[in-house]
Amino acid sequence: MLVGAGNGRRGLVQVTLVPLLVAALAGSLAGCSEAADDDAQAKTNATASASATAAGAGAGAKSGGSIGADGSACELPITFDMAEHWTAEAVDEPPRQGPVALVCEVDAKPAGHIGFLRVWTGDPGTDDARTVLEAFMAAETGASKARYSTFRTGPLTGVEVKYAYKTEFDDEAKTERALAVTTPRGPVVVHLGGLDTEEHEAMLPAYELAKRTLKA
Repeated sequence: MLVGAGNGRRGLVQVTLVPLLVAALAGSLAGCSEAADDDAQAKTNATASASATAAGAGAGAKSGGSIGADGSACELPITFDMAEHWTAEAVDEPPRQGPVALVCEVDAKPAGHIGFLRVWTGDPGTDDARTVLEAFMAAETGASKARYSTFRTGPLTGVEVKYAYKTEFDDEAKTERALAVTTPRGPVVVHLGGLDTEEHEAMLPAYELAKRTLKA
């Protein structure tokens, strides 16, 4: 009888433990699910934050005046707004890159950054903006991963490229951008470089301001 009683207690213990183990397992799975949900929500929030930052980049730069008109520091086939504190200077001996020559440098140093908006112009012709920009990029030694897109500002339709740039002196590739439009006075390429990708991203509001205010 004692043996039977012992077996009965062992059976009772086993029967009692089963729902406890099931409950513990369910709680563990619920905790994993909650953790996964938290991770997914964090990634969603990060993506949304990055998108909001990118969307607001163009609105972040205050205008410091327009450039390109007759009598300005750089007389160009187009005009656009410079970011506040940036300064422009014409290039006396313009080097060429593909179909265009460097004619103006807009310096970010007075605004606390290391880099330039560089403006390149070419002779009037029949090439469209995409052809001009692709020829410019073909001469950009060290460029890779080019991604092209179109944009429109007022009556102008242009083409933009975002790419990675690396020379033998760089430890890693950095992000750069350029855009091209065509005008009756010839094509124009506006390029944004930077010391590194971090500086490039910090100067993006000035680039977006220029792109948004382009006028032929």
